[in-house]
Amino acid sequence: MTHPELLTNGPETARKIIVLAHGAGAPMDTPFMTAMTEGLAAGGDLRVVRFEFPYMALRRTTGKRRGPDRPAVLQQTWHEVIEALGDPSRIIVGGKSMGGRIASEVAEAARVGGVLCLGYPFHPPGRPEKLRTAHLKDLTRPTLILQGERDTFGTPEDVAGYDLSPAIRVEWIPDGDHSFKPRKASGHTLDSNMTRAIEASIQFAQAI
Repeated sequence: MTHPELLTNGPETARKIIVLAHGAGAPMDTPFMTAMTEGLAAGGDLRVVRFEFPYMALRRTTGKRRGPDRPAVLQQTWHEVIEALGDPSRIIVGGKSMGGRIASEVAEAARVGGVLCLGYPFHPPGRPEKLRTAHLKDLTRPTLILQGERDTFGTPEDVAGYDLSPAIRVEWIPDGDHSFKPRKASGHTLDSNMTRAIEASIQFAQAI
């Protein structure tokens, strides 16, 4: 079985592997994805792997923007990456927004060790009725969702009303938007929020 090209940080001998997929509109090497990856790889006994879904990989070669692949293709790509990395019990799947959502959809079937979502798209902005949470109530894999307090894809008030599995923990990033960026007047900074997200992710990975 073929699999997407993998971009790897951290030691090959690490006990755990964190695999991060990108969001719907941006590739695997954005400043956000790079900062998370480098912070995770530097802060613990972790190997961090990134990859791109077919539509995003195609953008690199053609330069043409297009929407995400069909859900079945996104899910199959995740399965291919997991299989390429070996023992799924040592793998934590996740990623930014859509990447983390699709990871959570395949986690049970793939029998991975855990799920790490960086800004989960609980619903499209301005459409709280269009939920993407049905599978989350039955998720048994340990899951950490890091969510900005101002995330228009799911605020604290929104999430409080959702039926989420007890395996899921949501940690709120102070005044953060969908990429954890706070307002200047909040007293928080993007650097401090990214550090908080990285530290929480490392603690989660090391505990499971």
